[in-house]
Amino acid sequence: MRLRAIVFLFLLTFKLSAKTVWVGKMGVKTIKEALSKAVAFDTVYVPYGIYKEGNLVVNKPVCLLGINQPVLDGQKKFEVLSIRASDVKVNGFKVQHSGFGTLEDPGAIKLYNAHRVEVSNNELEDNFFGIYVQYGTNCVVKNNKIKAYGTEEQQIGNGIHCWKSDSLQIIGNQISGHRDGIYFEFVTHSIIWRNISKKNIRYGLHFMFSNNDAYIGNVFKENGAGVAVMFTKGVTMINNVFEENWGDASYGLLLKEISDSYVFGNKFIHNTAGVYMEGTNRIHFEYNVLEYNGWGLKMQANCMDNELLENNFVANTFDISTNGTLVLNIFTGNYWDKYEGYDLNRDGTGDIPYHPLSLFSVIVENYPSAMLLYRSIMVSLLDHSEKIMPTLTPDNFVDNTPSMHAIKR
Repeated sequence: MRLRAIVFLFLLTFKLSAKTVWVGKMGVKTIKEALSKAVAFDTVYVPYGIYKEGNLVVNKPVCLLGINQPVLDGQKKFEVLSIRASDVKVNGFKVQHSGFGTLEDPGAIKLYNAHRVEVSNNELEDNFFGIYVQYGTNCVVKNNKIKAYGTEEQQIGNGIHCWKSDSLQIIGNQISGHRDGIYFEFVTHSIIWRNISKKNIRYGLHFMFSNNDAYIGNVFKENGAGVAVMFTKGVTMINNVFEENWGDASYGLLLKEISDSYVFGNKFIHNTAGVYMEGTNRIHFEYNVLEYNGWGLKMQANCMDNELLENNFVANTFDISTNGTLVLNIFTGNYWDKYEGYDLNRDGTGDIPYHPLSLFSVIVENYPSAMLLYRSIMVSLLDHSEKIMPTLTPDNFVDNTPSMHAIKR
């Protein structure tokens, strides 16, 4: 405790003695020179202009503040801004034209083993990677506009790329045109909040081996696929919008080999498949809206102990499909717009169970070309007869208490 107090007083002394360094004044002509003159906890002010200074390295705790959005130009050759110190702030710049390379992964702004760094209110355009956080802790990436013009995923990096980091905050950013909008690998105890990730080549958000994180209130629209959460546990997904993610193998949300997670209050609208689950266990899926998708939910047979409670399935071509007959999941109190049952006691719950898995969806899962017969009289007769006397679809793929009305929160 005494050591912490000594360190705090030491840092406070530095901060109280901090000064400002202006580029363009007092003989300081370049940002590199200003960074060289600055000492710990100084503020470096950079007025508007176009600065082509190659790779700028921040190796001390300073605040780098742009006035009227000065431009840092990497000339397609350099990583533009490399942060190699903790307690750094970067605010108010336009960073453009970084170098491109798949070995070094150059970025517009790249953090190397840095802690308590804040990158906020910047505009990043036409860079290989946008903001790259490597071995970072307690860093904040906030209110940045990140835009690239990638056409093939091998030729562009990610908008916000986070690797082997902890306790990050990714808040209020707008990302487009990258490979993945936001990418997490081996990132823990972090939050992704109120971002808009759209028109990226692969995923709006991509999770790999990243446990105990949360993403809340984001919009993932018109990406190759919306969000992929893979080989992960303990993820909280609340109040996000997954919209207009179309393609042969596209979906709003892919859950692959994940467990013990929470999916609440999200909207899956106009996707090829709203949600695709494979190898998922103990997922609590509640109060979500799956609307106007090709498939509302694709749940593979290797999914176990998932609970789907009080969700709305509306105007999907197929509400649910699966590739097996073993069902070890629970459906309770969901609203199915295709339900044709009755409610004699008017308690809001259907009096007869609902089997949401149609026979035709099972056929299409195994024989995709059968989709050519969709809306034919023969398919309608098959589906209706299967609902009356289920023989080919699993008996336990059932909601015993279907809601008569759309669920309202």
